[in-house]
Amino acid sequence: MITLNILDLILYDAQRQGRISFYMTNFGEEACIGSAAGLDNEDMIFGQYREAGTLLYRGFTLDELMNQCYSNENDLGKGRQMPVHYGSKKLNFQTISSPLATQIPQASGAAYALKRAGNKNCVMCYFGEGAASEGDFHAALNIAATMKCPVIFFCRNNGFAISTPALEQYKGDGIASRGIGYGIDTIRVDGNDVWAIYNVTKAARKLAVEENRPVLIEALTYRIGHHSTSDDSSAYRPKKEVEDWKRLDNPLVRLRKWLEDKNWWNENFENEYRSSIRKEILTAFSKAEKLHKPSITELFNDVYDHPTPNIIAQRQKLKQLIEKYPNNYPLEKFKNKGKDL
Repeated sequence: MITLNILDLILYDAQRQGRISFYMTNFGEEACIGSAAGLDNEDMIFGQYREAGTLLYRGFTLDELMNQCYSNENDLGKGRQMPVHYGSKKLNFQTISSPLATQIPQASGAAYALKRAGNKNCVMCYFGEGAASEGDFHAALNIAATMKCPVIFFCRNNGFAISTPALEQYKGDGIASRGIGYGIDTIRVDGNDVWAIYNVTKAARKLAVEENRPVLIEALTYRIGHHSTSDDSSAYRPKKEVEDWKRLDNPLVRLRKWLEDKNWWNENFENEYRSSIRKEILTAFSKAEKLHKPSITELFNDVYDHPTPNIIAQRQKLKQLIEKYPNNYPLEKFKNKGKDL
């Protein structure tokens, strides 16, 4: 949780300095990492935008994370995604999509496939309460319930979607009541309590894997940060409210005080860890920033098994344009400098 918090501070500032194009922080929602601990590493995850902590818990390295945010030559996504749209086949984490809620019905389908294969694993699908307003949410819950899919729907209800307060989003009792309406086992949990999140996830996984019962978890939390670096949350909520939440119900502070009460943590440990992990993050940051962008040829790869005539023609056209207008293409920033085009 501390690693994620410092990571967010550094990359948010990096975006403001123009060093990366976009970023989304996890401030106020760090306790959701507890859900990662309640899963098996072979369980498939469909994330939304604030699951960097889950990925870090599974073993996604700081280098891999930085490479993705910089879209450099070592980026697993080959520079084709916006920053924070992570993915890892090795860690069973499906690549994040920008369109809202598309991952929810995909998760139901993937869970059904696991069930048909007799695989004793489940699917975890993360989304926010704003995504629950999309039609995809309702279709996903209905098919999961009727087909008895081993899937956990984890709703981070942080109160504001992109920029709309919950009171303006719906009149019903949050998101949990919708799960009950679809006949799905449902629980609402304190989203700032890492242990509560861990325990409900563990129990939900048991139901999903052993009984093929989908589960909806609604974690009530509060988004301390802006929705993204494209957002100014002061337009729809008072700054004092944010500061009060940050001071009175901070998941990092809650866990730290609990650990200190058990004599498992103290101020010296805190300061030492913050100092050491900050150095590690800045080292990964510096390395990623210095690497080239992926080869230009990656524009044309991975769409088809074999390049189609129109793909070949487009590639040839780009080569001709670069040769005709070399000053308009900063090839020195790209791997192989365009020589493999």
